[in-house]
Parts: sequence; C-alpha cells; structure tokens
Amino acid sequence: MTGTIHNREAFLNKIAGRLGRDQPLTEVDKPNWSYHPQDKVLKDASKDELLDVLKKQCILIHTDLIVTTKQGLLETLQTRVSEYGGGPIVAWRDVRFTEYGVANLFKEWSGQGMEFHEWDASREHENIPYAEQANIGLTISDITLAESGTAVLFSSKDKGRTVSFLPMKSIILIAKSSIVPRMTQAARLIRKKTIEEGKLASCINFITGPSNSADIEMNLVVGVHGPINATYIVIEDL
Repeated sequence: MTGTIHNREAFLNKIAGRLGRDQPLTEVDKPNWSYHPQDKVLKDASKDELLDVLKKQCILIHTDLIVTTKQGLLETLQTRVSEYGGGPIVAWRDVRFTEYGVANLFKEWSGQGMEFHEWDASREHENIPYAEQANIGLTISDITLAESGTAVLFSSKDKGRTVSFLPMKSIILIAKSSIVPRMTQAARLIRKKTIEEGKLASCINFITGPSNSADIEMNLVVGVHGPINATYIVIEDL
C-alpha cells in the first residue's frame, strides 16, 4: 500500500523558515567526528575474549550459556530441551538448522511423538497459536552483542518474531563468529546488510535474556512479557 503525503512542501518550507533558511536542504553532509569513543570498547578483543565477556554478562541477565561444537550440538540441544520439559516446540524455518544438522533432530522429535511446529509462511494465521502454546521457542542469533548479552534476530516470512517471545522458554543458537563487542558494530553490520541486499528485515529483535521487569518498586519480576527461561547455545567452530 502506498500512502499520500499532503502539504509536504509547505510543511518543509515552514520548518526551513524557522531555522533561518530560504528553502529546505536537499542533501545532508555526514558529520566527521573527531573522536569515536564507541569504537574503543573491546576494540582489539579476540572472539575468545568476546565469548568470555558474553559469559559474564549472561550471569547478570539470568541467562544460561552453553558452549559446544558443531559435532556436539545435537546432544547439547537435546539435553537442554529435555531439561526444559520437552515440547511443544516451535522453530523458525531456517536453512541454518539444516547446516547445523539440527533439522534431523526435528524429524526425530516428530517421529517420537513430540509436538513440533516449524514456522510456515503459507499457513499464515496458524503459526501464532502454535507459538502461544509452545513450551520452547527455537531461533538463531544473527548478531550477538558481548557487552550486553544481546541476541539480534532478523525476522522474515519464515522467521516469525513471536517464536522468540511467546513460548515459555527460549533457546537461541549462537555461532561464535556472530559475536561482536557491542551495539556499535551491530548497527554497522545491519546497515551493511541493508545496503548489500537492498532491503531491511521486517523486524529486528534485540533480545537480552528472559523477560525481566522491575518497573514496580524495583522488584524484579521474570516472565511478564516473554519467556521465563532463556538459554544461549554458542557453537564454537562456526
């Protein structure tokens, strides 16, 4: 749907006049800042050092972090799913699950009678009820912020955003290569991705552990508007 902008020129001309200009600017020069303090935080940290920072931050945000290898991923994921009480499980339809070998586990769960739903854009409104009833939501982090312990998830037609916040528990797979120091690097990667692909994800979720709220008398309450438990599974050799 394309909208119509009414009185655009008059509106912009009025603002320009208030700013002492004869007409609105047509181009804006990007400022060249003398100092970039945001670039100095964890500037030279290796991936191992960033992982150590992430581990410490996860303690503060009440999130379990498990480090495994690609070969050990299936067993690690199976164990955590069992510890979380099993299904129902809802997961993105993501080619990376196949690359990690996890898609085979999905088939195994279904064969064992565990209730499992893979997000299916063709089924539209059926997906959200599955997510609402799910015990576990399974997603993959596209960018991971070590400083804050934040997983960045790009939504798409096959990666519904409700998978990460409607189920009771959340498991997020994290490739070690996706870990960056902080929001500074994440913003640049998102901009680069947008320029290269010519589009932006329909929704980008920045998820920092389970649902937490301390708005009322500074008393921490977990699970008000999202998962009660969250686990990050970091895959070492990716």
